[in-house]
Amino acid sequence: MVTVREPDDELLPRGGREQGRLAPWFGEFLVHRSTAKPSPNTLKAYRQDYALIADALARAAGVSVADLTLDVLDKTTVRAAFADYALTHQAASMRRCWSTWNMLCDFLFSVDAIVANPMSAVLRPKAPKTLPKAFRADSVERLIATLQSSDDNGARAWPERDLALILTGLLTGMRSAELIAVDLGDLRDAVDDGDGRAKLIHVHGKGNKERVVTVEPAVVDVLGDYLVSRSDRFPDTARRRPRPDVSPWDRFAATDPMFVGGDGRRITRGTLQYRVERAYRRAGINGDRAKGALVHQLRHTFATAMADQNVSIYTLMRMLGHESMNTTQRYTAGAGASVRDAAALNPAYELVSRGAPLPSPEHR
Repeated sequence: MVTVREPDDELLPRGGREQGRLAPWFGEFLVHRSTAKPSPNTLKAYRQDYALIADALARAAGVSVADLTLDVLDKTTVRAAFADYALTHQAASMRRCWSTWNMLCDFLFSVDAIVANPMSAVLRPKAPKTLPKAFRADSVERLIATLQSSDDNGARAWPERDLALILTGLLTGMRSAELIAVDLGDLRDAVDDGDGRAKLIHVHGKGNKERVVTVEPAVVDVLGDYLVSRSDRFPDTARRRPRPDVSPWDRFAATDPMFVGGDGRRITRGTLQYRVERAYRRAGINGDRAKGALVHQLRHTFATAMADQNVSIYTLMRMLGHESMNTTQRYTAGAGASVRDAAALNPAYELVSRGAPLPSPEHR
């Protein structure tokens, strides 16, 4: 069993002699993480991961969850708890729980609550090394053609909005959360554009990281048409009366969301995913996407297309907002054009092109 140190008074969780209880220490861990400004979803995941493994720890230690103390954080008990958890959960869930508990135990060690982090005794499942699956060129053509056609059978159909939304995702690689969060004020004119019609989008990315992506005039026009249709649908939300001489970009406030749902408010994740999946089904390409990928399928397609055009990995990394180059390399590894160009350099192709005879059966 790991030896529990008695931390200094100023390090004790609220509750006096309850310092040995695990639950108050988890509360202190959340306070510690709060300065990193985690998202609500991240905090929810921390709590879920804690509850699941705490339950397994309680079973392994033969006590109730409420009675768990820091004494259970020894290698044997923690390893048994994770082995129990692994029986009913997938590798991705295991990786997430391992990460949460590793951070928690690192925190406990840093404040001298425990003498060592026991997570070194728990094997963490490796992430699968799969290549991102992008839509083929003909699938993209069908998707765009479908979005440009009427949707007479659609419930609450809004073709201008759906076309603008999906084209923005397809041609910028923005994540679903980024599309939801973008405001009209986050779009500004590109100063180096000759006719002044291209725009830059200030993206509030994953992990509070920011970047800038561009949309060319063709997409800006689509966005403008969408804003006109939006001011017609929801005239009370526009700050200017919808007159033909008023620019679509001047009809709303800078703090208004770029994309809205059928109620005129900022689009929700559920609505966004539903509209994207519906577009895939209408185009007959829903079976071509990776399992579970909806908006992210557009991101995969954008990144793969850029890699196929020999965009440097450093540029692609900035465009996607990746922190690790290893993540971006997955797209360059799957880039068909560059792989084909490299493979075509094989000197054996010269022999084939010259009509080299096949070896006789006895030499095969």
